[in-house]
Amino acid sequence: MRAKPTPNNQERRLSEEEFIVSKTDTSGKITYANRIFMEIAGYSERDLLGIQHNIIRHPDMPRAAFRLLWDTIKQKQEFFAFVKNLCKDGSYYWVFANITPDVDNSGNIAGYYSVRRQPPISAIRTIEPVYKEMCRIEQKAGSVKQGIAESTAYLLDLLQSKGTTYERFVLELYG
Repeated sequence: MRAKPTPNNQERRLSEEEFIVSKTDTSGKITYANRIFMEIAGYSERDLLGIQHNIIRHPDMPRAAFRLLWDTIKQKQEFFAFVKNLCKDGSYYWVFANITPDVDNSGNIAGYYSVRRQPPISAIRTIEPVYKEMCRIEQKAGSVKQGIAESTAYLLDLLQSKGTTYERFVLELYG
């Protein structure tokens, strides 16, 4: 088991021209990582291939966001999100992610692929306090399962109060 890096306050940013691309199997193990992914995250191809994609999960990301992701892509639907990722050296980077199921000729999910790009700073300023509150709710809960449920309920209530859906909210933030 690898030790998780200790987060620091150093931010890395993608340029507008850069795209991170990765593929995983159905369990989330990385089967492909492009050069830009390796460079920004600070991992070699050898470090990444066969490893769970959550190797780059930043502790500032609420677990409920990933539950929503998995629930969506397992239904063969694409998913959009703003995600804060953790680099090998403890720095971080934000992305606007599009995760899509890879379906084989029989209609079965064979894996997933994700394309990530630079997010607008205004979107991060909007989503960061939402994620912070979701993490606070999750940490306060009695169990992981309860925390995810309460954090999800908070997010859904917030979206309902804005008269929108998660997908619409995220896509509108992206602009």
